[in-house]
Amino acid sequence: MQLGSFYPVIAAERIGEAVAFYTTHFGFEITFQADWYVSLRHPAPPHYELALLDPTHPTIPAGHREPVRGLLLNFEVSDVDAEYRRLVTGAGLTPVLDIRSEAFGQRHFIVADPNGVLVDVITEIPPTGEYADAYTAPAT
Repeated sequence: MQLGSFYPVIAAERIGEAVAFYTTHFGFEITFQADWYVSLRHPAPPHYELALLDPTHPTIPAGHREPVRGLLLNFEVSDVDAEYRRLVTGAGLTPVLDIRSEAFGQRHFIVADPNGVLVDVITEIPPTGEYADAYTAPAT
Protein backbone atom coordinates (compact mmCIF):
# COMPACT_ATOMS: atom_id res chain seq x y z
CA MET A 1 0.00 0.00 0.00
CA GLN A 2 1.25 3.46 -0.84
CA LEU A 3 -0.25 6.11 1.45
CA GLY A 4 -0.96 9.56 0.11
CA SER A 5 -1.80 10.94 3.55
CA PHE A 6 -2.45 9.83 7.11
CA TYR A 7 -3.94 11.86 9.95
CA PRO A 8 -6.13 11.39 12.99
CA VAL A 9 -9.75 12.57 12.98
CA ILE A 10 -10.90 13.27 16.52
CA ALA A 11 -14.60 12.87 17.37
CA ALA A 12 -14.87 16.10 19.34
CA GLU A 13 -17.93 17.53 21.06
CA ARG A 14 -16.09 20.82 21.69
CA ILE A 15 -14.80 21.49 18.19
CA GLY A 16 -14.45 25.26 18.49
CA GLU A 17 -12.50 25.06 21.73
CA ALA A 18 -10.27 22.33 20.31
CA VAL A 19 -9.57 24.39 17.17
CA ALA A 20 -8.50 27.30 19.38
CA PHE A 21 -6.33 24.95 21.48
CA TYR A 22 -4.43 23.46 18.52
CA THR A 23 -4.09 26.73 16.57
CA THR A 24 -3.10 28.86 19.56
CA HIS A 25 -0.78 26.48 21.39
CA PHE A 26 0.59 24.20 18.67
CA GLY A 27 0.60 26.38 15.55
CA PHE A 28 -1.90 24.46 13.41
CA GLU A 29 -3.78 26.36 10.71
CA ILE A 30 -7.34 25.79 9.49
CA THR A 31 -7.54 24.36 5.96
CA PHE A 32 -11.27 23.55 5.95
CA GLN A 33 -14.01 24.55 8.37
CA ALA A 34 -17.66 23.61 8.68
CA ASP A 35 -19.81 23.52 11.80
CA TRP A 36 -19.34 19.73 11.98
CA TYR A 37 -15.75 19.24 10.68
CA VAL A 38 -12.49 21.19 10.83
CA SER A 39 -9.27 20.19 9.10
CA LEU A 40 -6.02 21.51 10.56
CA ARG A 41 -2.52 21.49 9.09
CA HIS A 42 0.80 22.45 10.62
CA PRO A 43 2.59 24.92 8.33
CA ALA A 44 6.11 23.54 8.88
CA PRO A 45 7.20 20.60 6.74
CA PRO A 46 6.28 17.76 6.72
CA HIS A 47 2.89 19.47 7.30
CA TYR A 48 1.26 17.24 9.89
CA GLU A 49 -2.54 17.18 9.80
CA LEU A 50 -5.28 16.77 12.37
CA ALA A 51 -9.06 16.92 11.97
CA LEU A 52 -11.98 17.39 14.35
CA LEU A 53 -15.40 15.89 13.65
CA ASP A 54 -18.73 16.21 15.45
CA PRO A 55 -19.31 12.70 16.83
CA THR A 56 -23.03 12.87 16.01
CA HIS A 57 -22.49 13.57 12.30
CA PRO A 58 -24.10 10.98 9.96
CA THR A 59 -20.78 10.27 8.20
CA ILE A 60 -19.88 8.24 11.29
CA PRO A 61 -21.66 4.88 11.12
CA ALA A 62 -24.54 4.30 13.54
CA GLY A 63 -23.34 2.62 16.70
CA HIS A 64 -20.03 4.48 16.57
CA ARG A 65 -21.19 8.07 17.11
CA GLU A 66 -19.38 8.73 20.37
CA PRO A 67 -16.87 11.36 21.46
CA VAL A 68 -13.20 10.50 21.65
CA ARG A 69 -11.91 8.49 24.63
CA GLY A 70 -8.45 7.31 25.52
CA LEU A 71 -6.52 9.10 22.77
CA LEU A 72 -2.93 10.26 23.31
CA LEU A 73 -1.17 12.40 20.69
CA ASN A 74 2.64 12.53 20.82
CA PHE A 75 4.24 15.80 19.73
CA GLU A 76 8.01 15.34 19.55
CA VAL A 77 9.92 18.61 19.88
CA SER A 78 13.58 19.61 20.03
CA ASP A 79 13.37 21.28 23.49
CA VAL A 80 10.62 20.01 25.79
CA ASP A 81 11.75 22.28 28.63
CA ALA A 82 11.24 25.35 26.44
CA GLU A 83 7.80 24.08 25.40
CA TYR A 84 6.92 23.48 29.07
CA ARG A 85 7.85 27.09 29.87
CA ARG A 86 5.84 28.33 26.86
CA LEU A 87 2.72 26.20 27.35
CA VAL A 88 2.49 25.66 31.10
CA THR A 89 4.36 28.55 32.70
CA GLY A 90 3.54 31.12 29.98
CA ALA A 91 0.15 30.10 28.55
CA GLY A 92 -1.21 28.59 31.76
CA LEU A 93 -2.06 25.11 30.48
CA THR A 94 -2.46 22.62 33.31
CA PRO A 95 -0.25 19.56 33.01
CA VAL A 96 -1.98 16.25 33.68
CA LEU A 97 1.53 14.81 33.94
CA ASP A 98 4.23 17.23 35.02
CA ILE A 99 7.54 17.37 33.20
CA ARG A 100 9.88 14.50 33.92
CA SER A 101 12.53 12.25 32.43
CA GLU A 102 11.77 8.58 31.83
CA ALA A 103 14.25 5.69 31.83
CA PHE A 104 12.74 4.47 28.53
CA GLY A 105 14.15 7.49 26.68
CA GLN A 106 11.80 10.45 26.94
CA ARG A 107 11.66 13.76 28.76
CA HIS A 108 8.04 14.86 28.55
CA PHE A 109 4.89 16.37 29.99
CA ILE A 110 1.22 15.87 29.15
CA VAL A 111 -1.63 18.39 28.80
CA ALA A 112 -5.24 17.73 27.77
CA ASP A 113 -7.21 19.42 25.02
CA PRO A 114 -10.80 20.61 25.67
CA ASN A 115 -12.18 17.17 24.69
CA GLY A 116 -9.87 15.26 27.02
CA VAL A 117 -7.41 14.21 24.31
CA LEU A 118 -3.99 13.92 25.93
CA VAL A 119 -1.11 15.74 24.23
CA ASP A 120 2.27 14.32 25.23
CA VAL A 121 5.04 16.81 24.46
CA ILE A 122 8.29 14.86 24.17
CA THR A 123 12.00 15.22 23.62
CA GLU A 124 13.90 11.98 23.17
CA ILE A 125 16.75 11.40 25.64
CA PRO A 126 19.11 8.44 25.95
CA PRO A 127 17.37 5.43 27.48
CA THR A 128 18.93 3.84 30.53
CA GLY A 129 19.31 0.35 31.90
CA GLU A 130 17.23 -2.40 30.36
CA TYR A 131 15.50 0.03 28.00
CA ALA A 132 18.72 0.80 26.10
CA ASP A 133 18.81 -2.81 24.86
CA ALA A 134 15.14 -2.80 23.85
CA TYR A 135 15.66 -0.38 20.94
CA THR A 136 16.29 -1.80 17.48
CA ALA A 137 18.53 -0.25 14.86
CA PRO A 138 16.68 1.92 12.33
CA ALA A 139 16.05 0.34 8.92
CA THR A 140 18.38 1.45 6.17
